[in-house]
Amino acid sequence: MASAWRSKRFAVLGLARSGAAVVRALAAAGAEVVAWDADPLRRDAIADSGAGLADPEAIDLTGFEALVVSPGVPINRHPVAAKARAAGVPIIGDIELFAQGRADLPPHKVVGITGTNGKSTTTALVHHILQTAGIPSLMGGNIGLPILAQPPLPAGGVYVLELSSYQIDLTQSLDCDVAVLLNITPDHLDRYDGFAAYAAAKGRLFAMQDRTRAAIISIGDDASAAIARSLSARGEALTKIAPGFCMNQSRWPALQGPHNAQNALAAIHVCEALGVPNAAIDAGLASFAGLDHRMQTVAVRGGVTFVNDSKATNPESAAPALGSFARIHWIVGGQAKSDSLAPCAPHFGNVVRAYTIGEAGEGFADLLAAHMAVEVSGTLAAAVAQAAANARSGDTVLLSPACASFDQFADFEARGRAFLAAVGALA
Repeated sequence: MASAWRSKRFAVLGLARSGAAVVRALAAAGAEVVAWDADPLRRDAIADSGAGLADPEAIDLTGFEALVVSPGVPINRHPVAAKARAAGVPIIGDIELFAQGRADLPPHKVVGITGTNGKSTTTALVHHILQTAGIPSLMGGNIGLPILAQPPLPAGGVYVLELSSYQIDLTQSLDCDVAVLLNITPDHLDRYDGFAAYAAAKGRLFAMQDRTRAAIISIGDDASAAIARSLSARGEALTKIAPGFCMNQSRWPALQGPHNAQNALAAIHVCEALGVPNAAIDAGLASFAGLDHRMQTVAVRGGVTFVNDSKATNPESAAPALGSFARIHWIVGGQAKSDSLAPCAPHFGNVVRAYTIGEAGEGFADLLAAHMAVEVSGTLAAAVAQAAANARSGDTVLLSPACASFDQFADFEARGRAFLAAVGALA
């Protein structure tokens, strides 16, 4: 994988996990690769790959097959994007390379899952059910596992891809056997010309798909419902998940709450579309352990439960956690994506006290003060210590920041690990 790349020239910008995997996969396939990252340690990490080092901004891109960028590169404003377009060079990502290389893989299927919230849980759940059923599968994409770094599946395998809007933007030919849209709420608007453009990016997952293939869309928000309506000609190939459905989740300990009912139902429809037996689906739902950093109980100390929900990087994602516990000491803040916490407001009555951190700390404290007791903690370690001191048996100390992490941490995973460390350091 992949013969289509052999002897062609590629420039790669961004050498974190997915970018480094791109360089190695292209070089191994016989492509000529030049790569760059502002971080010299990341450049050093690919020194044995056979790739050359050159900043795509500083070289002539004429004649390159493609400029491959990491999803974190803001192509709406980065100068390298204009340079590539001027040279007639496509700007793609690792998911597009995977799509191009599928012809060299043993017969397989691909599931693509997108949505503002819930896509990591749903991706992991589908993968887990497939594994339970004895079907070879791999997770990849936005879940943090570069698909090009993983060995190919045997015949009959299923690649389960979590796809952010950024990754879809960088993909032109991914024809998913099953495509899923969970929801669309305002997010990443610094990368798009308004909410409609962000929603359209999600919708492109279905535009790339053959109309006979399965499309599964939750229609609980107007933007998702509009995409579903646009696909109505697909008939039985389109499955719509309506809001307000009830499910018996009592046997699924890691899938509690209405948001996880939606995730579970989407996963069930995916697995049914793939032909997984109902008994295996039921077994997978019951044995699913959940995700790190997503409503993850990390400790119980003196009757106080400490929950790591660091993956809640926007208010819509934090709201389900606030609705899941009765007496909450809420650690909230970071790099805000919105100056509003309105999606969380229905659950403010569950919050005993809030502890604000990061760039959003002061603003969120002002916003929340009318609804609950608030402390401006500043740092995560301070917030954990203060919350632990105030909590009593039966309470929950919840890190559900409703914000990105980049003001104080490398990513939400680093923030979650810092929460675990702070809880472990409590006297």
